[in-house]
Amino acid sequence: MAPKRPDGAGAFPKPVERPAPTPPDPSALYAALDLGTNSCRMLIAQPKGSQFHVVDSFSKSVQLGHGLEQTGKLSRASMARTVNAMRVCRQKLQRHNVTNLRLVATEACRRARNSQFFINQVKRETGLSLEIIQPEEEARLAVISCAPLVSTKTEQLLVVDIGGGSTELVWIDLTNVPKRERPRAIMRLHAGFRQDAGPFAAAKVVDWISVPLGVATLRDQFADVEDDSARFALMSWFFEENLEKFAPSAMEQTRENFQIIGTSGTVTTVAASHLGLRRYDRSKVDGLRMTSDQIDAVIHGYLKQGAAGRKADPRIGKDRQALIMSGAAILQTLMRLWPTDRLSVADRGLREGLLYQQMSAHGVLEDAPY
Repeated sequence: MAPKRPDGAGAFPKPVERPAPTPPDPSALYAALDLGTNSCRMLIAQPKGSQFHVVDSFSKSVQLGHGLEQTGKLSRASMARTVNAMRVCRQKLQRHNVTNLRLVATEACRRARNSQFFINQVKRETGLSLEIIQPEEEARLAVISCAPLVSTKTEQLLVVDIGGGSTELVWIDLTNVPKRERPRAIMRLHAGFRQDAGPFAAAKVVDWISVPLGVATLRDQFADVEDDSARFALMSWFFEENLEKFAPSAMEQTRENFQIIGTSGTVTTVAASHLGLRRYDRSKVDGLRMTSDQIDAVIHGYLKQGAAGRKADPRIGKDRQALIMSGAAILQTLMRLWPTDRLSVADRGLREGLLYQQMSAHGVLEDAPY
């Protein structure tokens, strides 16, 4: 959705020549780990120009938030699965000798009563230090990761990040930013949604919200509804109810120059299904633009397949088949509420935002817009 000097003995201090600052090492590796309600995902990357090159990655469904809705706690089984995944991450970090890293946890750990116990367990058993970030930083990191996909024609932007335990939405006004500067203005939001942009034209964050409903938590709300279509309709209705106070949905918006960017496994899965990919290909999915009709057609196909058909569909995958309909309910609701019939698909998100943030702070990105 965060340092005395001893008293002298009366002698004049000798001037000390400060060493020249060490220039940033462009060959250094950086890591970003995103531990969500459903998945544990990590990227290891090297700065390359104004972007970065991925050296290694890891992704596993750990279902950390399984049962959280009912108990308010992380279960022992969920914590054990996650610790095992974190051990694999530690091995990769050690193999690549990574020292620049941020390892963050999101909604499940924000909500669980025993999250500190879990954080301590991860540290004790893997040596890795997890940091629980707040919803605003989660939203901000997702936004800056999507900056390269922002059209220079876009004046009103909605960035949607559908997670396992929460959905972050950020509405940004770019009307006062020159067209060519709009993607860069988005990148500068890494410093905060409320900031002094200095001499640069500023992107204005009109409103943002972190809805405590993601693909896992929304599914769990209606797990007792057996009929597939009825459950889907109820999930859509319930998610829309939770958006009632979000400003853009209550205001009249023009369709012209309005862009929605969606980032999540749900969005990329729907895109892969639309393209009929037998094997997932990020280069074909990231940046794809889909119409509402195309999205509706994919979702209608999922409903027609039923649970058994979705489970057997290789484009959905065994890790996502239990979550795809709750994610689809969120996505379809958002496309219905906002004044656009197109969605830009982003195969990027929190991890990429964490990498941009670290590399920016170290000054290792060329021609960086922040």
